Amino acid sequence: MATKVGIIGAGGMVSYHIDGFKAAGAEIVAIADVAKEAAQRVADAQEIPGVHGDIAEMLAIDEIDAVSVIVPNKFHAPLAIQALEAGKHVFCEKPPALNAAEVEGMVAAAKKSGKRLMFNFNNRARPESYAMMGYVEDGTIGTINSAQAKWIRRTGIPGFGGWFTTKAMAGGGPLIDLLHMVDLAMFFMGYPEPAHVMGQTFDNFITDKQFKGPWGLPDVADGTTDVEAAAHGFVAFKTGQVLSLQVSWAEMVKREEVSVVFQGTGAGGKVERLFAIDGLDPTAIDSCELYVQEQGNSVNRSVVVEECEDMGRIRSASNFILAIEGKEEPLNTPDQALSLMKIIDAIYESARTGGPVAC
Repeated sequence: MATKVGIIGAGGMVSYHIDGFKAAGAEIVAIADVAKEAAQRVADAQEIPGVHGDIAEMLAIDEIDAVSVIVPNKFHAPLAIQALEAGKHVFCEKPPALNAAEVEGMVAAAKKSGKRLMFNFNNRARPESYAMMGYVEDGTIGTINSAQAKWIRRTGIPGFGGWFTTKAMAGGGPLIDLLHMVDLAMFFMGYPEPAHVMGQTFDNFITDKQFKGPWGLPDVADGTTDVEAAAHGFVAFKTGQVLSLQVSWAEMVKREEVSVVFQGTGAGGKVERLFAIDGLDPTAIDSCELYVQEQGNSVNRSVVVEECEDMGRIRSASNFILAIEGKEEPLNTPDQALSLMKIIDAIYESARTGGPVAC
């Protein structure tokens, strides 16, 4: 029998979730949004039979096995916990929540309910990432001693005064919004336990309209813009591994770059996407490379995989359904999400205090 799914939120990521769930054989039976007309539009386009303006009403439907949470960051934790307590498996958009304390509540609710809690760390589901993890798992790469994670933009502020730029709604700026490469680097590294973190944030350009991104999000004239424009950090793990990171919406860089580069004891490597125009270029360049020494030669291997314009979003949603059904291992776990959020919290705290922060 097909897994039956309800969706909370009719936001921009909803089509990827729906496509992924359907690809895994799930049935979308309902969608809920406090703006019921938005839910109705999605339901009409996707032929979803149930439409609700009351989320609790949808969660009370017994036949629903799992829900997808696609709402502003502030509501991730409360809605995920509400769904878990209603006996549903939960697939939540990134970031996991506003901070690590909220994620702890989500983890506790998942354990108590016995239901699966997963997050849309979709870059783990890119073909390049699957390929690279193959080299991690077969021992080619060895231990990754150090890694560098980047998601940098030159003009990528997602509107001014909306929920993205309001700390109380989003939890932060690009550090929390573009956390994917930090997560992917730690995924390749085996998700080691952090020991100490150093970080700095910068708010240059965060109110400069020249640095607005091209996604068409409307500005809110009387809204709040109180998050960073860029963040840099360094994480030392208890294993001796280290990670440096750079994330930005607005920073003086040449072009948008989304990458993880690492140095292992057996091989180095890189997974990268380059955009010519921030976020909208259909000719984005993807690469997956290994760096090895063979017969006294420095050899750079180009790993060729199928193209994936959606950056793993559909495959990530499919994995959630297949993990529920016991057909695949989950691509991420609640404990990993908690570790990631502890690092993000520590970078913000280090930026505030000017010193290292123990995790």
